[in-house]
Amino acid sequence: MTEFELLLQKTGHSVAEAAKILGYSEGHVYRWKRGEETPRDGVMNLLRMEVEARHPDTSDSAFSFIDLFAGIGGLRKAMEGAGGRCVFTSEWDKYAQQTYDANFADNRPIAGDITEIAADEIPEHDVLVAGFPCQPFSIAGVSKKNALGRAHGFDDETQGTLFFDVLRVLKHHRPAAFMLENVKNLRSHDKGRTFEVIIRKLRDELGYYVPEPRVIDAAHFVPQHRERIVIVGFREEVPFSFDDMVLPPHRKRRMNDILHPENGTEDPEGHFTLGNDAEVNSKYTLSDKLWAYLQNYAAKHKAKGNGFGFGLVGGEDIARTLSARYYKDGSEILVSRGDGNNPRRLTPRECARLMGYPEEFRIPVSDTQAYKQFGNSVAVPVFAEVARIMGPHVTALLDKERSPALKVG
Repeated sequence: MTEFELLLQKTGHSVAEAAKILGYSEGHVYRWKRGEETPRDGVMNLLRMEVEARHPDTSDSAFSFIDLFAGIGGLRKAMEGAGGRCVFTSEWDKYAQQTYDANFADNRPIAGDITEIAADEIPEHDVLVAGFPCQPFSIAGVSKKNALGRAHGFDDETQGTLFFDVLRVLKHHRPAAFMLENVKNLRSHDKGRTFEVIIRKLRDELGYYVPEPRVIDAAHFVPQHRERIVIVGFREEVPFSFDDMVLPPHRKRRMNDILHPENGTEDPEGHFTLGNDAEVNSKYTLSDKLWAYLQNYAAKHKAKGNGFGFGLVGGEDIARTLSARYYKDGSEILVSRGDGNNPRRLTPRECARLMGYPEEFRIPVSDTQAYKQFGNSVAVPVFAEVARIMGPHVTALLDKERSPALKVG
């Protein structure tokens, strides 16, 4: 990646926006991105100044944290809302990096694959947050492994999984706390053995205080049924309780809260909405062929007694879980356009709203990548609430450790 492309990515500007701001043609900007031409020093300095201006003042942050398997920064937004300052980010997908860079003003690069980063290369931090992917664990008996002369325990049971990388960072840095996120089915994966290994590693082998994890449905905050398990831990026992969360009424939010109104009350945005009324671009409407296929597919499975099929929603409904495969056909959440009209997919902006991202969140990637990113994301308000009730316990631990009286003792 050229320096120009990196700076452009950090500003969050599209090529068209950059051309307008810099006073050059889009062709110039594309050639600079590709490294075919070298931009003038004035162009580079202007971009550097804009990146620096976006850098937030974090001098009064309550605690520092690192963001692993960061995606597009949903957990980061949650932690920043609780007063945290991000000091390290790891995300391997280049398109997710692009969206992350466009929305978080860091003057440091995003680290890539966490499996290739040594723990001592990660800065000291107070909290670790991670939405780690779930992979099968090897949990064959220790006695058998001893007989075969193989390693067991901390390294062996999780080696080759991405959770292992969370563990090795926790083991090396011993941060005051952590927050981990995963799918609800983590509890039942491999008949519960995967979850048992995770909790045992955190509690028994690393010595963290881990309250009973909680499954939370995002439908308290957004019009989407999306259950995720939250695991938090602290270096010492603290009076943390998930019961301290303030959850809005379950399933009160409706799709009308996130759908484009198409009546001129919002400004048109890029290719998502068009015209004075900001009507949804017709490209999001399903073709006759795709709509017929989905209806036939649903009818076939219904006849077999299966529940497979598309999910059609109106303004007063609540959606199914948005998945990373949404870009394929949008079948899990199709917006009704009335009788006789083919339904449409959500726009990426509606997906952002469905996941609890603010209106100013930038979407600099293609629709396909945006759908993948939001489908893989956390519902931000859920984790913002968890971070809110974690915050006081984190700062209390840090204050305790910094206390002169404690050091004298």
